[in-house]
Amino acid sequence: MNAREEILRRVSDATGAPAAEYAAIKRPYQRSHHQVGIVDLFAERVADYRAIVHRVPAADLPAAIATALAARPGAYGVPDGLPAEWVAGIESARLASDPADLARLAGVVTGCAVAIAETGTIVLDHSTGQGRRALTLVPDYHLVVVTADQIAADVPEALERLDITRPLTFISGPSATSDIELSRVEGVHGPRTLEVLIV
Repeated sequence: MNAREEILRRVSDATGAPAAEYAAIKRPYQRSHHQVGIVDLFAERVADYRAIVHRVPAADLPAAIATALAARPGAYGVPDGLPAEWVAGIESARLASDPADLARLAGVVTGCAVAIAETGTIVLDHSTGQGRRALTLVPDYHLVVVTADQIAADVPEALERLDITRPLTFISGPSATSDIELSRVEGVHGPRTLEVLIV
C-alpha cells in the first residue's frame, strides 16, 4: 500500500464509505435534456471550445491517429493500457510509454472515461489508457479518443458512469484563462491544442 492509498483508507475509515452516501442522495432534477443526436451534439459543443474534432470510423482510427501525430514532430506520451492497435502504425521511437521528462514531449495520446454532450466536456479518471494527470496537463498537445458509447447526454448521466473515488479531470477544450480585461490566453495550465477523435 502506498502513502496515497493509506491516507484514503484512513479518510474512508473516519468518514464511512462514500459510495453509500452518494447513492442515497435524492436526485429529483431532470436527468437528461437530450435523447437523440448526442454524438452530434458532443462534436458541436467540443468544437465550440476550440478543440479540433474529427469523426472517424473504428477501422480508420489507427490511420487517423498516425496522421494527427505525423503533423507534429517529436515524441508522444502513451499511457499504459492504451490499445496497441491504436498506435500500431507509428514508429516506436515516437512513443514514450513511461515518459520521465514530460516537458520534452510533443504531446500525448489517451482515451477517456466518459464525455458529456451537453457541455462538450471530456472526463478522464486516469485509469487504463488515460495515464496520470500530469501526462495530460504538461505536454502542449493532447489527442484524445472518444468512442460513441462513452458519450453521455448530460452531466447527471456522466456522473453515474464515473467512480467518484478516482481522481477526475474535466476537459472542455484547450486550457485557457482570461485576465480582468478578458484577454484570452490559451495553454497556461495545460495543452494549447486539444484534438478529439470521435469513433
